[in-house]
Amino acid sequence: MVSAYDTRHRCRVRSVDVFLLALDLIGTFAFAISGATIGVRHRLDLFGVLVLAFATATFGGIARDVVIGSLPPAALVNWNYLALSCLAGLVTFRWHVQVERLRNPVQLFDAAGLALFAVYGAEKALAYGLAPFGAVLLGMLSGIGGGIVRDILVNRTPVVLQAELYAVAAMAGALIVVAGHALELHGHAVLFSGVLVCFGLRFMAIRHGWSLPVARPDDGGDRQ
Repeated sequence: MVSAYDTRHRCRVRSVDVFLLALDLIGTFAFAISGATIGVRHRLDLFGVLVLAFATATFGGIARDVVIGSLPPAALVNWNYLALSCLAGLVTFRWHVQVERLRNPVQLFDAAGLALFAVYGAEKALAYGLAPFGAVLLGMLSGIGGGIVRDILVNRTPVVLQAELYAVAAMAGALIVVAGHALELHGHAVLFSGVLVCFGLRFMAIRHGWSLPVARPDDGGDRQ
């Protein structure tokens, strides 16, 4: 006989699972727009824009799933990821002028994807039994992986290596999720807090130019 407590617990678990799937799919769409916008800026054809949208949207998740042994990766099994990526690519390709009119479209959509993927990646890593520090790192990888591949494909220095608090923001969002699990706090509130912290930190870094220290070459150094 199933108790009322068991029924409520299962409903909460199912609700969290649905919320996590929503995070993953929304993050996929946001990252795909980011990738497609870069593709249009680099004058790629329609196929190139769609490839860049899909790669940006899914590589972080594919890397995450390979590391934790969730095979085959969700992005290669569930058609929703390909469909969302292509939809975002087509929308951006057709209405790229309108997309570009948004203030810093690539950075904003990229920040949204970064936050959603970092949180979902950390949550999924914990579900597969990774240690807390491993879950934080894998959450960060989930967030930054797509952007790295996007930038490599268009032959530019990856944003993660030079942008304002990019990887740091992803790590902060993943850390919120891991800390919540350590404190036995589960549910939408912890996940939403992680998304908010990551996106907020990245957005403020973009807006105010916050960044980590950068070494400046000494122009008066040794010359041969």
